[in-house]
Amino acid sequence: MSIFSRAIVPALMAAIYLGAPPAARAQAANVGQDQPSEETWNSIKGDIFKNRPILDGSGLVVLDAPRRAEDSAIVPIGMRVNFAGDDTRSLKSLTLVIDENPAPVAGTFTIGPRSGVTSISTRVRVNSYSYVRLVAELSDGQLYGVKAFVKASGGCSAPASSNADATRSMLGQMKFRSFRPESVALPEAQLMLRHPQNSGLQMDQLTRLYIPPFFIENLKIWQGDDLLLTMDGGIAISEDPNIRFNYRPNGAAKFRAEAIDTSQKMFRDDWLIEKSML
Repeated sequence: MSIFSRAIVPALMAAIYLGAPPAARAQAANVGQDQPSEETWNSIKGDIFKNRPILDGSGLVVLDAPRRAEDSAIVPIGMRVNFAGDDTRSLKSLTLVIDENPAPVAGTFTIGPRSGVTSISTRVRVNSYSYVRLVAELSDGQLYGVKAFVKASGGCSAPASSNADATRSMLGQMKFRSFRPESVALPEAQLMLRHPQNSGLQMDQLTRLYIPPFFIENLKIWQGDDLLLTMDGGIAISEDPNIRFNYRPNGAAKFRAEAIDTSQKMFRDDWLIEKSML
């Protein structure tokens, strides 16, 4: 069981115990929260990053997030590091934190040493008005952070958008797309994975019982034999995870992915790419 699974159980049990529907609790919690607060962040950052100092990443680390989310269960997030031309450092990891979520760490993306990955985008759930933070670890051993305030409510308790039976029949199915680069930019790829990503805060509308947590804990993507990236995820990654990233081509003709969910079931697939993308 990952750190994400162990961390969310107490939070989920507390939320269920409170009696009021999670969406109502989230809305109530938003009263007076138009002004961002650092209180939650100050109480959790030491545990998440083992009390390591986090330097101001402005100008180096970029977090793209909407000021107000159209759908709190599917909030688009873009993460990237902009290295100057003479900067010899590389990206080691990106950690996405949503302060006010029941499990604040949405995911940690560990970058393969030869992958060239500097940009990742995905979709997340935001449960109440919250700072969303991105902390990048670089090869110099330093952490660099930025933040954005997102107005959203009830994302972790929102019901699934797809039929449960249909989701089970397609569980673990993957789709992969590659994109030709523009000018001198690196090429990009996108992995889409069918999975309900049950948060543990959603209610079955027939039984009126909470649906147990059930989500992708670990995802790995390779280009040939080179690991591109690893995602250690939690309940905040939206239904049907969607990961888009740039990469440095290594000449391999095949990509492959492996994902493990909280039931410890593994899903695998691989894809050949066009010669023009090599």
